[in-house]
Amino acid sequence: MQLPDFLNLGAGFTKYFRISGAVDDDLRRAAYRIRHSVYCEELGYEPLREDGLESDAFDARSVHCLLQAKDTGEYIGCVRLVLAGAETVALPFESLCHDVIDRSILDPATLDRTRIAEVSRLAVIGRYRRRRGEQKQPVGLDESDFGTPDRPRFPYIAAGLYLGMVAQAQRHGIETLFMLTERRLAKQLTRLGVTLKPIGTPIEHRGLRYPSMMSVSEVIDGLSFFVRPLFAVIAAEIDDAYRRQSVASGVSVTRASSGSPS
Repeated sequence: MQLPDFLNLGAGFTKYFRISGAVDDDLRRAAYRIRHSVYCEELGYEPLREDGLESDAFDARSVHCLLQAKDTGEYIGCVRLVLAGAETVALPFESLCHDVIDRSILDPATLDRTRIAEVSRLAVIGRYRRRRGEQKQPVGLDESDFGTPDRPRFPYIAAGLYLGMVAQAQRHGIETLFMLTERRLAKQLTRLGVTLKPIGTPIEHRGLRYPSMMSVSEVIDGLSFFVRPLFAVIAAEIDDAYRRQSVASGVSVTRASSGSPS
């Protein structure tokens, strides 16, 4: 018996979308164009750029995900992971939240810098953010996105990007992810099995945002029965992008972490 898309989330996702690591300059520019459309043109968070590309100094130390609509081939969403690396350069949230992080919960400065990263620049182009009243937010999750018991549905766009960032983190050997998030979003991410832990008091940053962290291994191990096939599809598509790029460049590219959901 064939399961409906709401239950077979991996099949449902691949019917409408594909996700990729932004493994070359053209794909990275596609992410920057989405960011310009959302952060500069729609939301006014950043100044308009003549080249239509929104980027900053952190992009040089970041990896990116792109979400593509299969019916049009258009790139519609993106997210990046800012890698800390071995250097002492602070992640963006460490500067913004320096005075509000509760270091009795977690002090980022004590962690292995090669195993931490920050999620940022999550964006979906406007016509795919369909909820009323959310035109002034980059992307989000809401209880209504999951439908009702009688008419269930699944938020493939937002979930694809959030799970894409987890897959990128796993691939690059990242164990701890940080992000600034709304309380509501943190609550809805639990529907996917993604548990965010606040590590400080909120700051005003394009709305009230909490500095939060998640364990990549705990998220992957804690994915629900229904979400695990979706994550497997997303992780495989991201891996495939890196494999194709390595073949094109003649350079062997391997995963930093070989763990995967069973």
